[in-house]
Amino acid sequence: MTAAPGTPIRAEGGVRTTLVHAAVVTVVVTLSGSLLGLVRDLLLARLFGANGGTDAFLVAWTVPETAFPLVVEGAMSFLMIPLFSRALTDARARQAARDVVAATMPRVVAVLVGLSAAVALGAPVLVRVVAPGLADPELAVTCTRLTSITVLTFGLAGYLSAALRANHVFGAPATIHLAYNIGILGLMWTLHGRLGIVSAAAGVALGSVFMVVAQLPSFLRHVGLPRRWRVSGSAVTLGAFAPIAIYTLTRQAQVFVERFLGSSLAPGTISHLNYAQKVAQLPMLVALLVCTVTFPTLVRSVAAGEAEQARRRLEADLRTVTALIFVSAAYLVVFAPVVVGVLLEHGRFTAADTAATAAIMRVYALGLCGHAMVGVLSRAFFTGERPTWYPALAMGVGIAVTTVLAVAAVPVLDAYAIAAANGVGITTTAVLLLVGLRRRIVAVSLSAVGGAALRLAAAAAGAGVLGWLAGRALAGWPGELVALAGGIVVLAGFAALARLAGFDEATAMASGVKRRIHHGR
Repeated sequence: MTAAPGTPIRAEGGVRTTLVHAAVVTVVVTLSGSLLGLVRDLLLARLFGANGGTDAFLVAWTVPETAFPLVVEGAMSFLMIPLFSRALTDARARQAARDVVAATMPRVVAVLVGLSAAVALGAPVLVRVVAPGLADPELAVTCTRLTSITVLTFGLAGYLSAALRANHVFGAPATIHLAYNIGILGLMWTLHGRLGIVSAAAGVALGSVFMVVAQLPSFLRHVGLPRRWRVSGSAVTLGAFAPIAIYTLTRQAQVFVERFLGSSLAPGTISHLNYAQKVAQLPMLVALLVCTVTFPTLVRSVAAGEAEQARRRLEADLRTVTALIFVSAAYLVVFAPVVVGVLLEHGRFTAADTAATAAIMRVYALGLCGHAMVGVLSRAFFTGERPTWYPALAMGVGIAVTTVLAVAAVPVLDAYAIAAANGVGITTTAVLLLVGLRRRIVAVSLSAVGGAALRLAAAAAGAGVLGWLAGRALAGWPGELVALAGGIVVLAGFAALARLAGFDEATAMASGVKRRIHHGR
């Protein structure tokens, strides 16, 4: 999905059509990559189970898990998309974009190379800090050194994605999850017998290289490389990057708390937490794709001083994401054991692992809305030319709440305390971001957003009850059929109850799609 570089689409109907088409492309391609990521997690569980070895790999996976939100979703998205978007409003749009590349890429690459090397050299210290009670720290160090390259490759992939999305090119950036998981699956499948869990770490490194390769042809075609490189006068400064980096690292600190506290619990606890989160976060990933597509438009609305248009855009994103998350959370709470059993209980992943993972998932699902709201709201703070420190401060309060609650409750509630503290902390951050956003960036209506959320929560609760009744009626059926039928009941019940509660956006969206299909014919 592309639009001519530097050609602003001013008609609101034209913008809407462009965003719908872009959203379809992004959702289809990204969802394919995410489904492959699910296959990756299923294969990991099947081949290696949940034990000290998988815990060691997941500690090493902390590096790419931190690098991706920091440099792909964080710095390169919040910093570079606005920079490229503003350049593309210039009369010489393509040349202006290349000037941005000339001024920023050399320093970006130099910083990424230095950080990647530092992670590789400091792997032993990093493992001791993140997971001091780990059963096999040497294995974690080996895996960490392999995954350290992702700091560089993720940064390059995020840079290319930001430039392309600012140009309204969404297809190539959407392929990064697909390319990444192809690399992991390929090496894990072919080398697991020879290298064990190390094959997964090597696959992470290879997949991250594929993320860059997949976007490079499109970048060269739509943006291109400058004829002359500049090493001074960079438009990207440490002052602009620091608020984004601190915010992203503080948000990722929730994973650090999980790994730190989980390493002192029974072997396999980190793995159970990870599997629960990976499955539960799939619907959140789909929901946040909406914001990925609309972020450049939000940037331009804020930059142009179109406050009312920016408010409508952000409130629409919040309603859509809230609806998707609530119905997903209702389904996961009711059918967690069935879902985990169908997806993961194969090979070395036992029935005991299923029970532990499903119980954690139910707790974790209750915090999904907070995670999704933070993903939507934080973007708006980085639409201006000067990034603000407020998101980092809000995230700092949230991580403090998470840490205090988790440390206090782990001796009593074990891994459940970690999942519950995660949800309470991230929800605290979401509330602070919503209040701060109204005062600083976009005057969203708290009553409208809160009212929609309450109606959707009530609809989700009712749909969950219907799903529970359906689950009881289907007891004894094969797990696959129970999971599918339960999903249909919950979704249909939610749609009906949401409409009764006055949430008509889904109906309006469906009518709009039908009209477009009719006109297309």
